[in-house]
Amino acid sequence: MDREGNLVERIARAFRSGGPKKHAKDGAALHLGIGDDAAIISPGKNDWVLSCDAFLEGVHFLAKTHPPDSVGYKSLVRATSDLAAMGARPRYFLLTLAIPANRTGAWLDEFLNGMARAARCLKIVLAGGDTTKGSVVSTSITVVGEIGSGHAVTRSGARPGDLIYVSGTLGRAQLGLELLLHRKIKASGLRSGRARRSDRALQDLLRPHLYPQIQLALGTWLAKRRMASAMMDISDGLSTDLARLGSASGVGARILAELVPRVAIPAELSKLAGGLKLDPLQMALHGGEDYELLFTVSPRNVKSLRTAPGFSQLKAIGEVTGGQSIVLIGPRGTQGTLEPQGWDPFRHQQ
Repeated sequence: MDREGNLVERIARAFRSGGPKKHAKDGAALHLGIGDDAAIISPGKNDWVLSCDAFLEGVHFLAKTHPPDSVGYKSLVRATSDLAAMGARPRYFLLTLAIPANRTGAWLDEFLNGMARAARCLKIVLAGGDTTKGSVVSTSITVVGEIGSGHAVTRSGARPGDLIYVSGTLGRAQLGLELLLHRKIKASGLRSGRARRSDRALQDLLRPHLYPQIQLALGTWLAKRRMASAMMDISDGLSTDLARLGSASGVGARILAELVPRVAIPAELSKLAGGLKLDPLQMALHGGEDYELLFTVSPRNVKSLRTAPGFSQLKAIGEVTGGQSIVLIGPRGTQGTLEPQGWDPFRHQQ
């Protein structure tokens, strides 16, 4: 298990968090606690789906590299993606913001503009939060969504024989990050259209990293119709997140490399990249922050997927197996274990 996963397990053991747990006074129950994309509370007719997400300078973004409106936009979108992963409709969010005093002017205005734009797109309402001074920018966002009682899709329902799907192309966010970190493309002017026409095609490659889109419509569709047996969003990379889904469901998987939808790298990017080696398959397998949905479907439900939102982008990449390992089948039939090599903030910590 990855180190972050071990940390989550230690926290869960300390508080004995799980579910279901009935509240003695009003009958509300914690239906699902620590260990999935979000928690589920069942107060009555509908379930509340809650999750929180941190976005820290120096860990998740660089203030000198990432535009402030992107930081605001992305911090809310990535938190809300956890609701999409359960099939819930976003309702409210709480914002905790720590910020240095020297960024409470123009930087903060742009940050808030980006977050407000995301809120409008997601139809989610700011309900409150907290602010304080910090040495670097740090956000913690709690999102609240709603779903019909018992309809939330968890990570733990996959069964041997189920087909494994992803909702779109993988590795696009990693490509944008690589270009941004290597200072091959400037992010300034990306939203406003101030970029020269010759730069716009290249700047489009940055958008999935700076301004990701999440799969809310597909998530709610799959949950409402009980199409997905298990589901989560791909935030830390396919190899890492598929291992987490397999662990939660007690299953393994066989993935065909040739079926994994990967980012296309334009030929003209070679000159711009200047020696930067980019492998589309490796980025698709291990690159994080795509926020596509990873879900499993029983063979009997596959035909019904044809009416799903964005059906043309859905790709079956393999199947669930009865073992515990994740096996990657190469183009010539070669087999090897797909180790989780996606994003893990503790990987290089001592």
